[in-house]
Amino acid sequence: MKFAVKSWTKGKARTGLLHVGTNQPPLETPSLLITTLKGLPLFVSPDLLSSLPHPDSSLLQFSPIHFLDGPTPRTISDIGGLHQMLGMQEYGFAAVSRDSIQCLPASDAANKVGASFDTPGGRHLVKPAEYMKIISSMKPNLWASLADEVPSWVSDKRNKMSVDRTLKWLDECISLSPTGGDVFGAVVGGSNIEERKRCAMETAKRNVSGYWIGGFGLGESMDDQPALLNAVTDNLPEEKPRLICGLGLPEEVLKGVAAGIDLFDSSYIYHLTLGGFALTFPLNSIEFNRSELKPKDMVIDRTKINLKATVYRKDTSPIVAGCCCYTCLNHTKAYINHLLNVHEMLAQILLEIHNTHHYIGFFRSIREAIKQDKFEQFHQVFVQSRREHLASITV
Repeated sequence: MKFAVKSWTKGKARTGLLHVGTNQPPLETPSLLITTLKGLPLFVSPDLLSSLPHPDSSLLQFSPIHFLDGPTPRTISDIGGLHQMLGMQEYGFAAVSRDSIQCLPASDAANKVGASFDTPGGRHLVKPAEYMKIISSMKPNLWASLADEVPSWVSDKRNKMSVDRTLKWLDECISLSPTGGDVFGAVVGGSNIEERKRCAMETAKRNVSGYWIGGFGLGESMDDQPALLNAVTDNLPEEKPRLICGLGLPEEVLKGVAAGIDLFDSSYIYHLTLGGFALTFPLNSIEFNRSELKPKDMVIDRTKINLKATVYRKDTSPIVAGCCCYTCLNHTKAYINHLLNVHEMLAQILLEIHNTHHYIGFFRSIREAIKQDKFEQFHQVFVQSRREHLASITV
């Protein structure tokens, strides 16, 4: 793996170029990682992956914990690893223990020997040796070390314990690491700024290729996120990439980019799609033109619309005018509304294609704003426009 920072803003927001393998094209950052279930997107089949913008969708994130109830590590290794098993050699894979969808960390059940996860197959206690056995069999392009993630409401003593365990497990994972794949050291600490700093400084001393920032999206307030993020990134070397899980909302992504984060998970898209929502906020310009809004588009907000709503039953327009995704080029709001209301799985397929395409476009706009040294303005206008619109709906 190779990573290079290409441009900076006056703050810490930056663009970069990430090379994860010889068969994968370079990925511009900040970027979105496509969240998967056992290596494949939840609703988009492999033959439809090509409909997503490329190479922005070329790095897929998966959780090794998903495979505890599937093929054994020995079987996967005999096949040749995850790329070979899925027949997706042209894509890169990033392994992260938590994926914010089905493998939620269970801090109350973790102990000094391993991390605990709540999964559809029950609660699993995963030790570093077992975790590395799975990693070795799958041969991902990059992988994050095992971490003891805790929610924001735990005590300072529990936060300190989580950092001590995560650092201990990082050392064990590195010692058991296979020759292939690049390790991203986990950084935790909950809502304790001092523990976040300590974990970041200690992880930076290890021989790692990048950093995975865990423990977000577990109950902390949005107002606390900037201080926690900066406590981490201020103590990490600038030349290595940073990956984070748990920041999904556009406002949260912008906070992460402002703190110097490079890679984000896409579990937000999954939850939107499952609920029947479609992203609609402007990409080329974040200035909202009130005169162009239709009354029925006020049912949710300026970020997304609920296509289950009856107001779209006879709407023959695409989700977003001018969008070049497969869904908008071929289908209407009325058709997707029909599919949702009769519970056809095609509705989720079309929505995930659009939502992923749209969010990738959001990241492209972020990169462009950074290159033009206008990210601060981009960030402020986006957030202010959202606040003003929500206030107008309330009135």
